[in-house]
Amino acid sequence: MALNYVWIAFFLVSFVVALIKLIFFQDYAIFQTMVNSTFDMSKTAAELSLGLVGIMTFWLGIMKIGEKGGMIQIFAKIVGPFFNKIFPEIPKNHPAFGSILMNFSANMLGLDNAATPLGLKAMKELQELNPNKETASNAQIMFLVLNASSLVLIPTSIMAFRKASGAVNPSDIFVPCMLATFFSTLVGLIVTSIYQKINLFQKTILLYLGAIAVFIFGLLYYFTTISQEQIELVSNVFGNTLLFTIIISFITLALFRKVNVFETFIDGAKEGFDVAIKIIPYLVGLLVAIGVLRGSGVLDFLTQGIGSLFALLGMDTSFVPALPVAFMKPLSGGGARGLMVELMKNSGADSFPSRVACVIQGSTETTFYVLAVYFGSVSIKKTRHALPAALLAELAGIIAAIIISYIFFK
Repeated sequence: MALNYVWIAFFLVSFVVALIKLIFFQDYAIFQTMVNSTFDMSKTAAELSLGLVGIMTFWLGIMKIGEKGGMIQIFAKIVGPFFNKIFPEIPKNHPAFGSILMNFSANMLGLDNAATPLGLKAMKELQELNPNKETASNAQIMFLVLNASSLVLIPTSIMAFRKASGAVNPSDIFVPCMLATFFSTLVGLIVTSIYQKINLFQKTILLYLGAIAVFIFGLLYYFTTISQEQIELVSNVFGNTLLFTIIISFITLALFRKVNVFETFIDGAKEGFDVAIKIIPYLVGLLVAIGVLRGSGVLDFLTQGIGSLFALLGMDTSFVPALPVAFMKPLSGGGARGLMVELMKNSGADSFPSRVACVIQGSTETTFYVLAVYFGSVSIKKTRHALPAALLAELAGIIAAIIISYIFFK
């Protein structure tokens, strides 16, 4: 229901802003720009969906091998005590726990191509437990919010863009990104737990969260002691080695248990093709609305309004040029990345706004895209509190990114 209202609001707000620009600013091309956006974004949505076919076909085939061979059940037991507390609706040692863990791990390592099909696999397994097939369950919402909060340990791509843009020390945003994304994930967990009346002060939850915090800050300390080239080398080698090791372990255990590996792979791969095609209408609907919103100039008005407000209050407005990235990121990852690169090109990679934009890019997620793809894959129509919880996590990440950037770079 929330997505329904947001979708309508995107079109109505865009229309009103376009009328204002036409009448008061004589922008005669504004409606042509918006109509062109509907065609462009429809094409983009279809291309995105079709581009996922191969990736999802492979990874869902591998996941089916892991499920039949028993490796997913092993993963489920590892995270079971913690996940049983924050996903109380899921039976103990259910395969969904393994899929959720795999998705989170791929996201943390920055392995986007693997994370999406793993997440869709988890969503499908959660849908099988969902008593109301058109309404998002608590477990699906918790999973989606934590997924959308973007807990990425190593923002390799952002460091690469900074290096290409001429930054003196491209990895200087590494620690700020880690801290900001940690806060966005924590807020997402807290907000969703409040909605779902989950007590986060249980001993098991505190022990796991404490262990995760120690691991993250320990990793932070380690990466602050090595060079940017070493960071990129370690992240790429570790991430890809781990990923391929998982594939081999799935196949090996399945062979040991006398599973017909190739036939099992084919069974899972068929699911990947079906899911990729199924999400096309959801992506088209959402991305067209986003394209129209961007084409109308709404984001420019928001940026100028916030800048004027902070200036009126006598506060520093150095971060304002980075706000378009913050506004675009929940809507389009590619759009936000383009704005970030454009800002670095125009103001310099080491300027304060550019650094803020990079930290925002590394600590937030494409919330609306995630909701459309994940819920669309299982035909969920009523998303309940998923959108407000995810957006609050996103907002926390943006605020944390700005504040932390001031601490590190001002």
